[in-house]
Amino acid sequence: MRIREFTDSDWPRVWEIVQEVVRAAKTFTYDPELTADEAYRTWVEAPPGLTVVAVDDDDRVVGTAKMGTNRPGPGSHVATASFMVAADSRGRGVGTALCRFAVDWATRRGYAGMQFNAVAATNTTAVDLYRRHGFQVVGTVPGAFAHPNRGRVGLHVMYREF
Repeated sequence: MRIREFTDSDWPRVWEIVQEVVRAAKTFTYDPELTADEAYRTWVEAPPGLTVVAVDDDDRVVGTAKMGTNRPGPGSHVATASFMVAADSRGRGVGTALCRFAVDWATRRGYAGMQFNAVAATNTTAVDLYRRHGFQVVGTVPGAFAHPNRGRVGLHVMYREF
């Protein structure tokens, strides 16, 4: 697997992944009825941010990430990132590789840290992955995420200082 910069020709496969994740409504706070055009505007970062894809040995897109500045102005020294992995590629290290890539990207650009603003507390796979990469839960907003099976669950804010 390798990670490379997103190109517009990747969008059909990235949209499949985004649509699959968003429609499930179990991990992201995006509207499950998000259209492809809305998703493109939300997911594809303009510079200085970056959107990437993870591709397998057959050059098939198996995951994607976006990264950039978390907040403008006085908060611009902190980065953020989001990750999505195709269902048939989960558990194979794609998320780990994308997380490493984003942390390295932010570190090279001189950010002071990285913050994830809304990690569903029930998304234990992601929470565990982020913890393995040095992130901590710095706060949880109780009941802020409406999980389709578990009802209202907490949303974690996670942070790692560089």
